[in-house]
Amino acid sequence: MNSQQKIFARYIQSLPPGELAWIGVRPERKAPMQTVSSVEAIAAQGLQGDHRIGKTLGSGRQVTLISEEYIQQIGHFLGGKSIHPSLLRRNLVVKNINLTALRYQTFQIGEALFEAGALCHPCSRMESALGKGGVAAMMGHGGLCCKIIKSGTIKVGDTVSLLKPQQSLDL
Repeated sequence: MNSQQKIFARYIQSLPPGELAWIGVRPERKAPMQTVSSVEAIAAQGLQGDHRIGKTLGSGRQVTLISEEYIQQIGHFLGGKSIHPSLLRRNLVVKNINLTALRYQTFQIGEALFEAGALCHPCSRMESALGKGGVAAMMGHGGLCCKIIKSGTIKVGDTVSLLKPQQSLDL
């Protein structure tokens, strides 16, 4: 555990749970997102039906995660625009949880366990998806890249809860 992980783990133990609000998968690279109500998260691989599954086993970018609150902030920066999650090309949208506090932590959604790592930075495609200024609006609000550490079914409405460090070690 690095120093940043230790700091996060020390102070976020009382983080209240959130909720999974939306799920999207891309059957092919650059294909439109498909909204689903549930999906199988497969350890070390990705989400069933998503084009990234199995491409880079063990990668820290098996799943991308963003919050409803970040989406609202991006919309605000774009002049109050309403943004559908599929435009941002993230797999999971959560709400009512401090997304930044999940970084470097293990958390549970439904039956699956995830570990959040790197920030998910916006790509240049966001200029065409969101309009002029889309990339700038997403800077610092692009979400997180995660890996799946325990398989399981996740569904819209599932609780998103941080695992205490000891719970993570017991896996």
